[in-house]
Amino acid sequence: MRDDSLSRRDLLKKITAASLAAGAGSSAVSYHSHEERILAEEGKDAGAADAVSGATRLSFVQQQKEELKEKVPLTKLGNAVVSRIILGGNLIGGFAHARDLIYVSDLIRAYHTEQKCVETFMIAEEAGINTFLGDWNMHQMMSNYWKWTDGKMQLITQCPDSMDEVKKAIDTGAIAIYPTGGVSERRVAEGDYSFYEPFFKLVRDAGLPAGLGAHRIETIRALADRGLIPDFWMKTFHPTNYWSAQHPTEHDNIYCRKPKETAEFFADRPEPWIAFKTLAAGAVAPQEGFRFAMEGGADFICVGMYDFQIFKDANIFTDIMNGGINRKRRMLDPVDRADYEAQLEEEEA
Repeated sequence: MRDDSLSRRDLLKKITAASLAAGAGSSAVSYHSHEERILAEEGKDAGAADAVSGATRLSFVQQQKEELKEKVPLTKLGNAVVSRIILGGNLIGGFAHARDLIYVSDLIRAYHTEQKCVETFMIAEEAGINTFLGDWNMHQMMSNYWKWTDGKMQLITQCPDSMDEVKKAIDTGAIAIYPTGGVSERRVAEGDYSFYEPFFKLVRDAGLPAGLGAHRIETIRALADRGLIPDFWMKTFHPTNYWSAQHPTEHDNIYCRKPKETAEFFADRPEPWIAFKTLAAGAVAPQEGFRFAMEGGADFICVGMYDFQIFKDANIFTDIMNGGINRKRRMLDPVDRADYEAQLEEEEA
């Protein structure tokens, strides 16, 4: 550990104290939407999605601080030990899927100051989430995090189809790399598959898993049909029974159009699958989206979370996993957390 770095706990205490002082004059609130009230009146889960009511907020109640029940379980991706929840990078990077709201990207960029990003990573690590999946332009932010703290957050990098950017990701210390879904969707549409073999070779020669990802199952199938088999897959996966998905005009609100076909594709595949957009960018409740993803066959879920959502989402996920899931696809073997943390302590010493 660097002599000039703060421990996770010490830095978290300082940041939390500052946050509490800044917010002492206001009330923390969480909101119950109109559809949640209707569902509650009908005796249903107030967090479940439905296709009838809108998303307008009509009331609010006092928010209670969530206590962490247990840390998120671990498994392996390549040679790396990775939490089954991976912290997604869209919110931190300011890439908002906000339907037709044009100000949201600016809002979340304003919220995620450098200090807030550090705080978010540290809270995630406290919850047992040890891996962040970020865009290629987030290398410097991760380097600063490792420099300023003794945090162990790992980095999975999504890159453009640029070998220079892939090399930067390797040099930064990424534990896995894949080209963005947009790259594959564009290249498959153009019938240009020339990028993939050199990409696989560069990443694998560095001893890292090379992934492939997309939003559309047709793109994934096309890559597999060409014999382009990665070390892991990235594929969107969520139910489509939420309100905005039922409207014929799409406004950046559907990310997995064929979830049934997606689950069927992965049912017999041996490669690890990281499911992303599991909450349809906030349209699906975690209680539903997490269960849907894990029962549908995902090995990991990549979830964009604000700092104040992390403990709650971790608790929802561990409750689902501990309660038993109805799953056909084989699940990756677990890694014992005590052994993993003991190894980290030994390496630090």
